Amino acid sequence: MIGVMLVLAAIVAGFSLTSRADENDKQAKLEAKAKITKAAAQETALAKVPHGTVKESELEEEDGKLIWSFDIATPDSKDITEVAVDAITGKIISVEKETPEQQAKEKADDEKKAAKKEKH
Repeated sequence: MIGVMLVLAAIVAGFSLTSRADENDKQAKLEAKAKITKAAAQETALAKVPHGTVKESELEEEDGKLIWSFDIATPDSKDITEVAVDAITGKIISVEKETPEQQAKEKADDEKKAAKKEKH
């Protein structure tokens, strides 16, 4: 029984490492396409949110555009300001406030998408 559990744990760990490696490979390919560095895009994003702190960031393709997306927290609010910066031009594409409820829904949606990808 313990042997079976160890084999199952190894299989799960292998899938986790593979999906992480795939994600890292995807990010590297996207970064190779970007003309604007993460640091430069972050500086642009933070200029839109005084006293903000970046909580999460990612490079992604959204609506056919390559963007740096930053979730920025401010000390006086539980809301997150999401700032999208074009990774080719460096211009701000959007600035949106998200309430904690909207953040939770977005996280749940992202987890569902990730679970679907792992099944395929």
